[in-house]
Amino acid sequence: MLAKTLSILLPLALGHGFLAAQTPPPAAAEAERPSFEAVAGDVQRRLEKSLAELGDLRERIAAEKLPMDRELREIEAELQAVRARFQEVSRTLELRSLDLSNLRTDIDKRRDQATYLGNVLGEYLRELEAGLHIAELQRHAGELRACKLAQENTTLPEAEVLGAQIGFVATSIGRLQDVLAGTRFQGTAVDPSGLVKQGTFVLVGPQALFRAADGSVVGAAEQRLGSLEPTVIPFTEPADAEAAAQLVLGTGGRFPFDPTLGSAHKVAATKETLLGHFQKGGPVMFPIAALAGAALIVVLLKWLSMAFVRRPSRRLVGQLLESVEAGDRAAAVEQAEVIGGPAGSMLLAGAEHLGEPRDLVEEVMFEQVLSTRLRLQGWLPFVAICATSAPLLGLLGTVTGIMNTFTLMTVHGTGDPKTLSSGISEALITTETGLIVAIPSLLLHAFLSRRARSIVDEMEKLAIAFLNRMRAPAPVDDPEPVEVA
Repeated sequence: MLAKTLSILLPLALGHGFLAAQTPPPAAAEAERPSFEAVAGDVQRRLEKSLAELGDLRERIAAEKLPMDRELREIEAELQAVRARFQEVSRTLELRSLDLSNLRTDIDKRRDQATYLGNVLGEYLRELEAGLHIAELQRHAGELRACKLAQENTTLPEAEVLGAQIGFVATSIGRLQDVLAGTRFQGTAVDPSGLVKQGTFVLVGPQALFRAADGSVVGAAEQRLGSLEPTVIPFTEPADAEAAAQLVLGTGGRFPFDPTLGSAHKVAATKETLLGHFQKGGPVMFPIAALAGAALIVVLLKWLSMAFVRRPSRRLVGQLLESVEAGDRAAAVEQAEVIGGPAGSMLLAGAEHLGEPRDLVEEVMFEQVLSTRLRLQGWLPFVAICATSAPLLGLLGTVTGIMNTFTLMTVHGTGDPKTLSSGISEALITTETGLIVAIPSLLLHAFLSRRARSIVDEMEKLAIAFLNRMRAPAPVDDPEPVEVA
């Protein structure tokens, strides 16, 4: 930089001296103007002095240039090192930023997995609690309560909540081993009289036995609707009760197992008597029962009356028709009396008028057929009325039962199904009873009607055969005309 400055100043100084030498002196000094040689010498001296100074300046520049070049190279090397370090730091920073982003993504994934795992474990806890035997709820009540409280506490860290859930999972795994191998533990249960008894449970698979500490009750421990305590169902067989007591005490090895898992007791508890079923139907059951009783009485009487109707013998009928064809009135009457029954009465009426006009005989026999038809079909329409009215009464009971159900829903709401069961039972039982009365009544009415029709048809067939074999009456000769004088 110093050399560059000198190279600029030196020509300026030389030029200035040259111009000064060239300037013409004033007129007053023209006499004293130096000669050319003096000026040239002076310029020469100045030039030499400037060159000397230039040499000195160059030497100083050269002396100072090397250290400055060395310093410049060092600074440039340091700059290269700093740039390399900067690039390295930049790459490291970028890698750290990428690692940090990946770590945040991984943390979010882990947090989501932890949330999902917590939900799965919570669902597992709920399902396990629902699937536990009622006797096991007493045994694991403390652990269940602690796990639930941990889940509901929003201030606890997720790690503690997961720890409580995983701890209960470990407990459930141990519980599976105990259930498969069989386990014995203390607890309380409700006996059939409603008293809470302290005793011992034996749990094998899904079946649990209980024996009171005082030995007053031994049976299967089951859950009853609406009860939070196990209920003891005593064994009906003394041998089963003795085997269960020995097993609980550890002195026996036979396990009374119920393959229905308590369903048999529940089904037995739901069974009811005919009177109880009738009472559930409500007041409409009384007219339905009255119709059923009246229809049954009529059907029995009509069936007995038709069962004892005497059917005509083919041999006797054939003999009667031969007598009718021969025109033997006395023999026909005698044979008709032997036939008997409605058909015999009809044939007797025809035989008594044998030989009379055909129209008269036909009317007499039709009168007997009509009388028999009315007698056989009497009270059968009442059975049909019962068959028609019973379903209508059942429908009436259905309507009243549904009305009662809505009334109970208005008062008690829909939370408890047992409250609504009475109205629904009334609605269904009346319909069921009405159909039970109507279907047999309809079938019996059809059977009796067909029976009566067959008897009447047989009588009509015999009447036609009787009329076809009758001889036409002999024509009556006209009297001779009397001559009037």
